Amino acid sequence: MAINQENQPISLNSIAERQGLSEGYLEQLMIPLKRAGLVRSVRGAQGGYILVKHPKDITVGDVVRALEGPIAPVACVSEHYPEECERADSCVTRVVWEKVRDSMAEALDSFTLEDLVNESLKMRAKT
Repeated sequence: MAINQENQPISLNSIAERQGLSEGYLEQLMIPLKRAGLVRSVRGAQGGYILVKHPKDITVGDVVRALEGPIAPVACVSEHYPEECERADSCVTRVVWEKVRDSMAEALDSFTLEDLVNESLKMRAKT
């Protein structure tokens, strides 16, 4: 969607064909992306889906969080973990999992959809 972002909706059929994915699978992906406010649907003959924000304003981390939930290698270090783990004070691996979580989030948040569009364009130019 970000590659063809021209303020015109893109049909799921078009995305499915280009990406080699089923339309049904894409429909399932759009639900959490809409809920997260990253895409919106447009009805009608020329309808489809469109990004709500410019690709430079959407990080890969935003997409991953919308589709997968909080970024965390284990639940007890998730920012949405309902309560402190009862073993947190004596857990020797907690610091490792927190560092992994922070590194993952930092890496995913360091790339925007615009970065991926630019990478795709570079790859296309090489072929």
